[in-house]
Amino acid sequence: MKTIQINRIGLEEEKAEALARGLNDLLANYQVFYLNTRGYHWNIKGEKFFELHLKFEELYTDLLVKIDEIAERVLTLGETPDHTFSDYLEKSEVAVHHNVTEGRKAMAQILDAFKIIISKQRVLLNDAAEAEDEGTNALMSDYIREQEKLVWMFAAYLG
Repeated sequence: MKTIQINRIGLEEEKAEALARGLNDLLANYQVFYLNTRGYHWNIKGEKFFELHLKFEELYTDLLVKIDEIAERVLTLGETPDHTFSDYLEKSEVAVHHNVTEGRKAMAQILDAFKIIISKQRVLLNDAAEAEDEGTNALMSDYIREQEKLVWMFAAYLG
C-alpha cells in the first residue's frame, strides 16, 4: 500500500506538485502575454491611440499582479516557480508578437491569448478542486470571472 505524503499546507504532495506544474505552465503563458501587451502599449498608433494606450497599460499592470500571485502560489504549494525567459518561451502557447501597431490586430491577439489563458485556468480550477486546494481554486475562479468580462468588452470593441 502506497503511503500518501502530505505537504506543509495539508495537500497531497503528488497533487500539489501536479498543480505547481500546471501553474508554471500558466505562468509562462502569462509572461508572454504580459510582454506582448507591453509592446502593444508602447507601439500602438492611430486614431484610438489614447484610449488603447491606457487600456493596454491597465491590462499589463493587472497581468503583472497575476504573474506574481501565480509564482507565489507555486511557492505556497512547496515548489519553485519558473523564472527564465527560455522556460517561458518553451512552455507558452501564447504566441510572441512583434511590433504590433494597429489596435484591431492587438485586440484580436489579446482575445487569442485570453482564450488560451482562460482554458488553462479552467483545467487548474478542476484540478485544484480534485486536490481540495481551495487557494488555487479561488485564484483561478477569480481570474476566470474577471477575464470573461474583459473578453466580452474586447470582443465588443472589435464589433
